[in-house]
Amino acid sequence: EVQLQASGGGLVQAGGSLRLSCAASGFSFDDYAVGWFRQAPGKEREGVSCISRSDGSTYYADSVKGRFTISSDRAKNTVYLQMNSLKPEDTAVYYCAADPHYPCGSTTGSYWILLYNYWGQGTQVTVSS
Repeated sequence: EVQLQASGGGLVQAGGSLRLSCAASGFSFDDYAVGWFRQAPGKEREGVSCISRSDGSTYYADSVKGRFTISSDRAKNTVYLQMNSLKPEDTAVYYCAADPHYPCGSTTGSYWILLYNYWGQGTQVTVSS
C-alpha cells in the first residue's frame, strides 16, 4: 500500500526556515515523481516543487524559486522541502504527492503535481509577519 507521511510544518516568523519531510512506504521514490503542493484558505491549490529521480528533473514555482529546495534521501525513502526566507504568503497546508506515471517537468511541474494520484496528509505552515 502506497503511503506518504508529511511532517515538519509549524509556526515561524517571516524570514525564518522550516524543513518539510515526506516519508514514503509501499514504494520507492526511485520509481516515482514526488512533489509538494499547497493550499491556503480561499485559494486554489498550487504546485510548489517536485523532483523526479529517474531523470533528475526538479521544478519550482516562481513564487518559491530561490527560497525553497527539494531533495531526496534514497536510504530513508524520504523527500524534503527546505523552505528558507519564508513569507506570510507561504502560509498554507502543504501536501506531498507522488505518482509512478506522471513526470516532474522542469517547467511544467505545477501542472503535473496536481495530477499525482498519491497524497499524504497535509502539514500546516504558518508564517507570521
